[in-house]
Amino acid sequence: MGKIAYVFPGQGAQQVGMGKAMSDAFPEVKRVFEEADEALGYDLSRLCFEGPEEELKLTYHTQPAILTTSIAYYEVFKQQAPRPDFVAGHSLGEYSALIAAEAMSFADGVATVHKRGTFMDEAVPAGQGAMAAVMGGDRETIGNICEEITLAGNAVQMANMNSPKQIVISGTKEGVDQASKQLKEAGIRRVIPLVVSGPFHSDLMKPAASKLAHELEKITINTAKVPVVTNVDARPAMLGDDLEHALVEQVFSPVLWEDSVQWMIEQGVDTFVEIGPGQVLSGLIKKIDRDVTIHTVSDQESLVHTLEKLK
Repeated sequence: MGKIAYVFPGQGAQQVGMGKAMSDAFPEVKRVFEEADEALGYDLSRLCFEGPEEELKLTYHTQPAILTTSIAYYEVFKQQAPRPDFVAGHSLGEYSALIAAEAMSFADGVATVHKRGTFMDEAVPAGQGAMAAVMGGDRETIGNICEEITLAGNAVQMANMNSPKQIVISGTKEGVDQASKQLKEAGIRRVIPLVVSGPFHSDLMKPAASKLAHELEKITINTAKVPVVTNVDARPAMLGDDLEHALVEQVFSPVLWEDSVQWMIEQGVDTFVEIGPGQVLSGLIKKIDRDVTIHTVSDQESLVHTLEKLK
């Protein structure tokens, strides 16, 4: 048997009702949701279980909601699961990875991502930033077009290297619009505007990153018990200072998801388990390498099935 990695989703995986059935079934899940409510000082669990969706979609609610759901599922899963060789998370999911690696406490993590969402929201006024998914096209072509437009005065850059067929761009609304137009002229057929509240993982997020740095200084980040493959350089980090630095940089830097997955596969990982709501990462990993085994823990049925397969 090869190595195993546990991966945690980021924003976009949220859905009303997430965690409800699992919370009813497992006291450990219920306890994590209660701990989140206490740490945040508002009823996050009700927002996850009942909505309304408009509220859940606000980035400062979405981030703690996805983190809480992921860690709640992980708490049940880890009791019978093997110890992973690596953990990783997509953007926000990196916090779940740190908590799973015992580098950060859950209470600190959920309070920090709530603030992270607030800072990201404040960094760029609504409607001024945008993101779009570029389907197909290579990094060089996309990067060059983004650079040209940025130099001409409308900031836009590559934000997520998700898979060989999907790169997300991020920046000012004008920058993303112009890049989308030029990419289509360059022969890339599909450029899909994303419904997001801001230009995440772009230089426009630097104000949010510096506020986040102050918040992270107030909490303890320990040496991880399992290597965390970070978004910013697609390599493992374990020391608290390195992990903290990666979390700050990650706010305005591209998420090197494809590179992270490739690197883990090169180290002998042949099994990935996505833990949390939805199956976004499973879809991306399949596009990166068809030969690896992918399991999910996104509800009771998948939990039982995955534990069975890992025995």
